[in-house]
Amino acid sequence: MNQVFLNGVGVYPFASEEEIFDYLVRRKGILVAVNAEKILHATDETRSTINPNIGYCDGIGAIWALKRRGYKNCVKIPGCELWLKIVARYHGDKSFYLVGGKPAVIEKTVSQLRQQWPDINIVAYRDGYLKGDGERQALIDDVAAKRPEVVLVAMGSPKQELLMHDMQARHPHAIYQGLGGSFDVYTGNVERAPKWWLDHNLEWAYRFIRQPKRIIHRGIPLMKFVWKLVRNKL
Repeated sequence: MNQVFLNGVGVYPFASEEEIFDYLVRRKGILVAVNAEKILHATDETRSTINPNIGYCDGIGAIWALKRRGYKNCVKIPGCELWLKIVARYHGDKSFYLVGGKPAVIEKTVSQLRQQWPDINIVAYRDGYLKGDGERQALIDDVAAKRPEVVLVAMGSPKQELLMHDMQARHPHAIYQGLGGSFDVYTGNVERAPKWWLDHNLEWAYRFIRQPKRIIHRGIPLMKFVWKLVRNKL
């Protein structure tokens, strides 16, 4: 499967989650959720992190752009669901390393995972608040030493992608995924949109209704993205 480049950002037009798993069998890498904001605000640094890895559509804007390019079967794959499907598939076979969230959130995440999948092998975990370069390097060293097969990092973009990039340089033989705020969703600290909104690809609209202030920070960039898309500028 070939990448499609949107504003220089490489995205794979996966038609299902199963296609991602099939791809991961052949090639390890960093799973990067790509949405309209990442495409619109791409920099040379973010492109250099995303493009050698596995960018997948985690936003309706990216889906619109791919469908305009002729990829009619591509689907949105929410990262906050994908990581749990990775755990569900590999909990009995692979080892896991978790990073991210506040201390209480990561503790609750690990506890819930162990309750849900008692045989899961979590070799280590820590919160996402790294105090300086020393703690960051110590984390990278620990991942390299423990050699987990799946590394899940929930710290927000582009911080999590840059960290995983440095982890991968030391320990390349693993599946990495950036999760944003997924641990907060999993533990119930943050509520996702109801199922109807999700099924109709309207999660973004639900968020705007619930949090009108997001319109300034997210709505305006989305409108700019759509304008560029309509004018074939992506």
